[in-house]
Amino acid sequence: MWLNLFILAFVGATLVQLYFWWRVFRPLAHYPVEEERASAADQVPVSVIICARNEAKNLQKNLPRILNQNYRSFEVIVVNDQSNDDTTDILLESLINNPILCIIHLREKPAGRFGKKFALARGIAAARYDHLLLTDADCCPASEDWLYHMQRKIRGPLKIGLGYGPYRKYPGWLNAFIRYETFYTAIQYLSFALAGRPYMGVGRNLIYRKGLFDEVGGFQEHIDLASGDDDLFVQAAADAHNTTLILNSSTFCYSEPKRTWRTYVRQKTRHLTTGKHYTTSHKMLLGALSLSHFVHFLGGFVLIVKFSTIFVISLYVVRITSVMWTSRLLLKRLNDPSLWKWIPLLDLAFLFYYLLFAPVLMTGNTKRWK
Repeated sequence: MWLNLFILAFVGATLVQLYFWWRVFRPLAHYPVEEERASAADQVPVSVIICARNEAKNLQKNLPRILNQNYRSFEVIVVNDQSNDDTTDILLESLINNPILCIIHLREKPAGRFGKKFALARGIAAARYDHLLLTDADCCPASEDWLYHMQRKIRGPLKIGLGYGPYRKYPGWLNAFIRYETFYTAIQYLSFALAGRPYMGVGRNLIYRKGLFDEVGGFQEHIDLASGDDDLFVQAAADAHNTTLILNSSTFCYSEPKRTWRTYVRQKTRHLTTGKHYTTSHKMLLGALSLSHFVHFLGGFVLIVKFSTIFVISLYVVRITSVMWTSRLLLKRLNDPSLWKWIPLLDLAFLFYYLLFAPVLMTGNTKRWK
């Protein structure tokens, strides 16, 4: 009986995986991308908002790239959230030659306000324009046309644009895993949005209308959580009709990855604490994806010993071929094709990711964003 159950679980998990990779993720590889160069036409005023806490080095490196965008009318609002390094000095120095820069200094937060949301809400309240483009201090746009292409599709009923925020490439296994995990997360939220079920975006590259933010009550539904300024807001505000994808390579915002496993685990723990607050349907879909991935390998390990090596390897080859074929197309689209040859190892490594972070997804919480 147990052997039959393992066979059914293994086959079922493999079929679920094939469904996701072929029917859910593959259409993203063929999503049309407009590559036209920026022009003076078709531009609306935009407020770029950055929350910074002890980000002196990152601001010194990345802020000029944002201030010097090839764009006609925009402002850059930096909310200095209780920094105690040289952030204030860097911002004041940048202000001298950049009248479009607006600085908001937060000295303290009201009781019960945790994380980034209070700072971000202050920046949004101060924004002069209806189009809000969010990024982080440690992010650098791929081009000077980032702002132009990010705002171009936010017209009429389209009020939210989901961008992509990859990490920079460096040598080493940790860097490869971070880049793959970021890629894998991105194809999930982008593919779900393409299928009419948006559930998250990333705050380092996200655009939406200020009117929509006010309409849904901002962050009030989850104000007590440190995280969720991007994914939980998108859950509250996005639907199949008001959300679009922005995948022009000029719009990618690159971040510096963590350099040690400890800091990476701490970062992911903070990010994943919002998962238990997703809608039931999204939790079921994402849970089916993760569980089927895990059971495919777990069942395979058991059956290769207790049942048939040929049977297990055959189904494994079918699945990993599908994963690699679809990933090849998507990695090319998302400008990181060098990861492709490592897919079998990275795919297997995700089993340990699930084991490590499953408790966080179910029960975790944190009061910090930095």
